Formats: sequence, C-alpha cells, structure tokens
Amino acid sequence: MEPASGNLFTAGADEIRSKRAPLADRLRPETLSDIVGQGHLLGPGAPLAALVEADRLSSTILWGPPGTGKTTLARLLAETSSKEFIALSAVSASVKDIRQITAAAEVRLETNGRGTILFLDEIHRFNKSQQDALLPSVESGLLTLIGATTENPYFEVNAPLMSRSTLFQLEPLTDFALQELATRGLAEEGCTADPAAVSHLVEYSSGDGRRLLTSLEVAIALALSRGSQSPSGSSDSDNHQQQSADQQQSADQRENTTVVVELVDVEAALGTTAQRYGVDDHYDVVSAFIKSIRGSDPDAALHWLARMLSAGEDARFIARRLVVAASEDVGLADPTGLLVADAAARAVELVGLPEARINLAHATVHLALAPKSNTAYAALGRATGELSSGSVGEVPQHLKDASYRSASSLGHGEGYRYPHSAPDGWVAQQYLPDGMENPGYYQPSAHGRERMMVELWMQRTQGEPE
Repeated sequence: MEPASGNLFTAGADEIRSKRAPLADRLRPETLSDIVGQGHLLGPGAPLAALVEADRLSSTILWGPPGTGKTTLARLLAETSSKEFIALSAVSASVKDIRQITAAAEVRLETNGRGTILFLDEIHRFNKSQQDALLPSVESGLLTLIGATTENPYFEVNAPLMSRSTLFQLEPLTDFALQELATRGLAEEGCTADPAAVSHLVEYSSGDGRRLLTSLEVAIALALSRGSQSPSGSSDSDNHQQQSADQQQSADQRENTTVVVELVDVEAALGTTAQRYGVDDHYDVVSAFIKSIRGSDPDAALHWLARMLSAGEDARFIARRLVVAASEDVGLADPTGLLVADAAARAVELVGLPEARINLAHATVHLALAPKSNTAYAALGRATGELSSGSVGEVPQHLKDASYRSASSLGHGEGYRYPHSAPDGWVAQQYLPDGMENPGYYQPSAHGRERMMVELWMQRTQGEPE
C-alpha cells in the first residue's frame, strides 16, 4: 500500500504546486497551436511549421525579445519529435556539462537509435570556447541544438555555429495576441476586467507576454484586496467581521465573487515600465537616432536620445555619434554644427551625467534643425574610390617640400605661388597631379552656409566647378 500512498501524496503535491504556480506557467501552451502570435513562423505554410510537419527540424536559433515564447516553443518543438529533450541554461552550464550530454547522446543513439535535442537557453551567455565545444556534435548531427537568445545572434553566437543552424526570429507580441493572453488569464482566474484596464495592460506590456501575465496576476490580487476591504453594499459591521474571519472563509468568499479588474489595479500593478535594451537595441536605437537627425526631425531624435540615456547608454558614445553626424550629415551647410557637437562631447567629459544630458539634447536639436549637406563626406568617398582604382599621380614639382637643404637643386618648390602674397589671398595654380586637374570630387549643394562659401569659390575661379 505504501507505493500507492506515495503516488497519491505526490499527485496531491503536484496539484497544489500547479494551483500555486505563477499565472504565466499555468497558461503555458501545451501544443504549438496554443501559442499566440508568431504566425509568420507557425501559421499555415510558415517555415517552422513546415519543418515540424515534415519532422525535419535541424539545429535552430530562436531569437526574440523577452516574453515572446522562446522557451515554450523549444519545448513544444521537442515534443513533436521522437528525440530526447535536454534543457540547459547558458547562465549556469559549463563545457563539462556539454561533454556529459554529448557522451550520453552517443550512448542513447548507439543503444536505441534515439537522437537528442539540446535546448540551450540564453545561448549568448556562452563564451567562444563554450560555443566551440558544441560544434562537433552539432555538425555531426549527434545533437540537435535549439538555442534561445534575446540578443542579436550575429553579434553573440559564433559564426561556425550560426552557419550550422537555422535562425528563426520571434517578434514582439501584437496587441491582438496580448489581448488574447489577457482573456485567457482572466478566464483562468475566474475574473473579468474593464476594457480600459486591459487596453492599458496591453499598451504597457511592450509585446512581452510574460510581463502582461505577471502584471495581470498582480492586478487581480490588488482587485481582490480592494474588494475585500470595501465590498459594495457592506456595512462597517460587515467589514469588521470580514477582516476578523479566518483565511479559508475569506478565500471561499472570493471564490464565489466575480472580481472585476479595474484600471486603477492595472496602473498599480504596472508601476514603472521596464525598458528592453540589449546589444541589438544598442545598434538599432542609435541608428534610429542618427537617421532622425539626418531627417531633420528633432522630436524623433530626442525620443531616441531619451531612450538611450534611460537605458544607461554610455554618454561618451552618444557624444561621439553626434560629432560624426555633425560632419557626415550637416557638414558645410552649417559649419557651427561641428562646434556644437564637439562642445557637447567636451561637456560630457567635464560635467558628466546627469547634467550633460542637457548638452546632448542641445546638440541633438541643433543638428536636427540645421540644414543638411554630406558633400564633404561624399567627395572624400569619390577621391578614395579613384585612388583604389589606381589613379595615383606624382606631386607636382612646385608643391613639393622645399624646406630642406638642396631641395631647390632638385627643382622642388620651383614656380610655387604663395596665396597670401596676392591681394585677395588666392591665386590660380595647379594643386592636383598631372592628368587629373579637374576630377570633380566635390559637388556642392545650395544648402545653408555652403551656398555662400561656394559662391565665393566660384567668383575666385571665374567659373562654376564641375
């Protein structure tokens, strides 16, 4: 009888644990069709769905932001296969663990012909040597790797491992998918919610399903607490009796009451929105920042600046990008832009954060509002391109260094005309090698200050530059 009793005890403990598990765990999908969102991967005819259907799943990298279902998807993919499923976290696993799993996989394959799927969560946390330890087994097919990462795998996963894996990118959950999750969560808890509360929850979950369910669970608890403190239609005497009742009676009462989650509960549950900002975001956000400046949109540029500063981005990195943008995108149209950007960079070193964020904002708005010209940057590109094609000439004799002894006997500097000796500070003179007197690298724009400078240049040369 003892074994049966033990089984009963275990089953009861499992049931209690299941009821007490977080809402996100209780709602974990049991089949691929239960997964919300990711239709581009799992919908009819989608690539991942097709591979699962044909049982042709090979090593895979699942890349996506938190709360998009990477771990759940990995487990469900394993369940569709006849292979053994082993899960590891790269946070705590070691090369020794990989070797032990590889050895066990060899035995498993030799004894019963069963393959092994290794799920490695947060694979980006593995260093190069740890990732290299996976290569032989993945390459031979002994292990089918499913790696999950929130970071861009092209930056964080070794190229040889990437080349042997299929990359599937999970997208942040849409508002529709998040609403579906909220509906399932409310049903699981036997609650309802005001539409405004659900909308607010969806909006501030930022595509993260786990965040939505965790916040919803807290909001439900707050709604229960609020309801128990001041139930409608109850007198002060009733309230006093309810407060003094034991916990079981209170739980029974709540079970028989339909709890309505209101906007105030969701607002309290959400608190401050956590901002995602990994390695991938570092590159994407700064790209959006520079492109907003280039596009002369100060509001957008300030948005991305605030995102970077809030996420703890290095202020010196932001300042360096502003200095580059001042020449690459504003350039000669507003020569003061470089001075402003350089001053902001110096302020970062001199003042530091948090005050230097004001200087960064000053430079950001200045560069966004400034007229734009990339003519200097483009001209350098043309000159560099011509040099790479082999168009390299000798320095003309009159431009060669004549400052050292015997240089004049070589003809160096002979015929050179000193511009400062001319009344207007300019003389007509050849400065390029023979055969490339007018390459047309610099193609001016008519934007901002550049127009005035070009007009003066044209007056001096007595004609328009080509």
